[in-house]
Amino acid sequence: MSFQNILVPTDGSEFTKAAVAKALELAEITGGHLTALYVKDKYSTDETAKAAVGYVSEQGRGRNIPVEECIMSGTPAEVIAGESGKFDVIVMGTLGRTGLKKILVGSVAEKVTKLAECPVIVVRNSE
Repeated sequence: MSFQNILVPTDGSEFTKAAVAKALELAEITGGHLTALYVKDKYSTDETAKAAVGYVSEQGRGRNIPVEECIMSGTPAEVIAGESGKFDVIVMGTLGRTGLKKILVGSVAEKVTKLAECPVIVVRNSE
């Protein structure tokens, strides 16, 4: 299995930075490239979206890894899973919610792992 074409969904939060680092590490090992995906919902702004994918691009430039920026609109889990067939692997972060918060908010990472057409690596932020 080749992990050359890597999707890294980002919301620009601290929780996704660990996933971005792991995706870049995987791209270095495989000689692959990343697509940074931000999914805009009704609470998102263009500035937030551009900053989030821009961060991934900046990190990629620092390591000579090509990064394509992609901003789409919709429900994050559905959009990410819908795009999954175009990629070899998805590397994404998680907030690590448990209990009532998980029930009320849901887990984008959990939904993506159930719906994706490719392998999903979920990276928990160690902070």
